[in-house]
Order: sequence, then C-alpha cells, then structure tokens
Amino acid sequence: MQRGSDRLSAHRDDEMKHELQGLLRSGHPTRTEEWHDPEPIAEDDPEVAYGPVTPSRAPSLLESLRLELARNLTRGAFPASARELARGLRRGNAPESLVERVEALPHKASYTTVQELAEALTGPPRSRET
Repeated sequence: MQRGSDRLSAHRDDEMKHELQGLLRSGHPTRTEEWHDPEPIAEDDPEVAYGPVTPSRAPSLLESLRLELARNLTRGAFPASARELARGLRRGNAPESLVERVEALPHKASYTTVQELAEALTGPPRSRET
C-alpha cells in the first residue's frame, strides 16, 4: 500500500535498507573512505574540563580551587569571615574537604572575593586566630 506522503519510491526505500544493513549489524560505520569516519579519542588526549588547553599547561591548584569555590558560593556570600563562608559551603552541600580547608583559615580575616579566598587557601599556612 502506497501512501501519498512518501517522498521515496518503494525501490529506493529497499536500496536504503540494504545500504544500512552493514551499519546496523556491525554497530560501527562501514564506509570505505576512512577519512570520513570520526577519529576515536586517544588515551593521551588532554582533559578540557578546565577550559582551553595550551601546550604544557595543566590547571593549577589555585585555578581548580577557585572553580570549586565559585560553584559552591554565591556573590551574596562576600564579604565574609572564614566561619561564615564555611557555613555557606555546608548549606550548599560542598565537599567536606573544601569546608574543612575554609574552616582552618584565620577566623578574624575577611574575604571579599572568591579569588582572595582561593589565594588564602593555597598560600602558606598561617596560625589560626580566634
């Protein structure tokens, strides 16, 4: 039974089914021109999760920490002390290791940006002031 909305003839439809049989059975492209197939991912390909990749550049500890803090804190959280920021991280269900690092900062210090906080966390350890 032929419907009026078909754009292809029954003969062309059978040809297309035959062309696709190899692909459907094998589970991978069956073209003869290899240049047309997408290249698979190599094991040594660099990760691009942290932004653009440049030669011999991996994300630094400061960049990774700043990204994690920005995911879990809002602009409204600043300026704040380490205690207030730790409470905000806990409310935001931040990783416990991140909360502990923020709690270890001096309590009297005030932080106005995520960058300042990340620099304080990656800098040399300071004595804890209460």
